[in-house]
Amino acid sequence: MLNAKLKLNPKIFNQDCEQVPIRKGFGLGLVLAGEADKNVVALCADLTESTQMNFFKEKFPERFVEVGVAEQNLVTIASGISAMKKIPFCSSYAMFSPGRNWEQIRTTIAYNDRKVIIVGSHGGVSVGPDGATHQALEDIALMRVMPNIDVVSPCDALEAKRATIELAKSKKPAYLRLAREKTPIITTEETPFELGKAEIYWLPDVGLAQVGIIVTGGLLYRALITAKELEVEGIKIKVMNLSSIKPIDANAIIALARETKAIVTVEEHQVAGGMGSAVAEVLAKNYPVPMVFIGVQDKFGQSGTPDELVEYYGMGKNSIKEAVKRVLQRKV
Repeated sequence: MLNAKLKLNPKIFNQDCEQVPIRKGFGLGLVLAGEADKNVVALCADLTESTQMNFFKEKFPERFVEVGVAEQNLVTIASGISAMKKIPFCSSYAMFSPGRNWEQIRTTIAYNDRKVIIVGSHGGVSVGPDGATHQALEDIALMRVMPNIDVVSPCDALEAKRATIELAKSKKPAYLRLAREKTPIITTEETPFELGKAEIYWLPDVGLAQVGIIVTGGLLYRALITAKELEVEGIKIKVMNLSSIKPIDANAIIALARETKAIVTVEEHQVAGGMGSAVAEVLAKNYPVPMVFIGVQDKFGQSGTPDELVEYYGMGKNSIKEAVKRVLQRKV
């Protein structure tokens, strides 16, 4: 059942569940952050509407900078603005930022510990027809390995809005990963969000869970549908939303592993180096259990519809269900 304490959207499993692009939540959240703090500024690399920064541009034109197609300049300018006590958000497609300008982020932002929020939109294969060159499947790995940088991957538009507001208040630089396509609204305005905190969104009606599914980003909805169907089959599941990949909620992950003795991780990203790897690092040090990793398996993306690509790369509902049954067989 859905965790009632989190006040999630009661229409999650309904046909009329509202769907909104996660990136739109960022755009609306950035306006709210700008209203709360006059030091919030925005920079974009010629993708203002695509990254939904147009809302901020319209509200605060004097605090918006269009850098153009120059992602290295985008982040180095943002670093300089941060040195002047401003709070810059800089956005582009994730494939270009941090994909194209990783060294500039490392040297001018992370190394100097400058408070800049790098916003990477259009992450994962659900970019669809844009194809492999625009499908960032390595960005979580790139950013979580970098010292001083927090990494956040929201599950829906409302969580993206709250994450944006919280990142503006945080004292650290961060990477915010966004999806392009419309995603079912899972949370509500009352659902808690805290950097470094994971939450259990689905849990058994009674008793202990047999498998823990840990998800980041827009695939959380598919994991919840899977958990609901598996419950009918008699398999008890807990589903964790791990939107804060760094800092990571090690205590919550260990607690879930202790209860279930088996973990499946789900992400729209390369399995190598992604959220699943971060979870595995926590458990290898503290409480090793059998794991199955759902994500892209060392391949590039390709053109197709978002749903086609998610299914093709083994990240759909049936693949998650098979992974749960597979990891159950490996439990000691």
